Amino acid sequence: MVDAAVRTDLSGRVAVITGGNGGIGLGLAKGCAAAGAAVAIWGRNSEKLEKATAELKGLGGTVLTQQVDVSDEAQVDEAMAQVVTDLGRVDSVFANAGVGAIPKPFIEQTTDEWKALQKVNCDGVFFTLRAAARVLIEQGEGGSLVGVSSVSAIHGAAMSQSYAASKISVLAIMRALAVELARYNVRCNSIIPGWTETEMTEPAREYDRFLTATTARTPIRRWGVPDDFAALGAYLADPSIIFHTGDEIVLDGGYTRF
Repeated sequence: MVDAAVRTDLSGRVAVITGGNGGIGLGLAKGCAAAGAAVAIWGRNSEKLEKATAELKGLGGTVLTQQVDVSDEAQVDEAMAQVVTDLGRVDSVFANAGVGAIPKPFIEQTTDEWKALQKVNCDGVFFTLRAAARVLIEQGEGGSLVGVSSVSAIHGAAMSQSYAASKISVLAIMRALAVELARYNVRCNSIIPGWTETEMTEPAREYDRFLTATTARTPIRRWGVPDDFAALGAYLADPSIIFHTGDEIVLDGGYTRF
């Protein structure tokens, strides 16, 4: 999948990927890097950032590593400004960083748990996209904003209401931005991943019955892997794709259609 991204030419472009040090975010970053973009990856875990940086540099090009907590408004604004300072511009931003929650009955979910998840998955997306939009509008050359949602936003995610709510908020934000920012030639699209092998989903994959059930429901008959998102990342960052905006791209191996 990374090889497919090479068909897109992102030379001279800069892509920012939050949560780009692992999972789907790293897959998106690898796609952009393989297509020639300079990439800035944001994450909180320094060890994961270091490992991801080595992988990305192996694809060639420039990699800027930034330790950022997207739930911190000041950190987000400072990090985006640093990208412009160090890499000269911003062309595409993928608001991908997010956290999960241990499933539990709705009546047992606490207010603190709800707020902690929304702080990252909702506030963090808002802070990231706002900072990115300000830069793209000021540059005056268009660009691409991408929000990473989840199939939890479109089907009943029992015992995961807080996560589902945060992910449907991503879709709502991106729909509104697609309309508002079209005048600036900024394309705004969402990715809706299905079950994907990441660190976040590792606990779920430990339950054989659940793994078997979800795999059987997926026509491709496997879970996704981060590299499945590489070519899509490069595509969404492609400046020649000027008419594709306001879309919600489901990448789930057919899970939601079966």
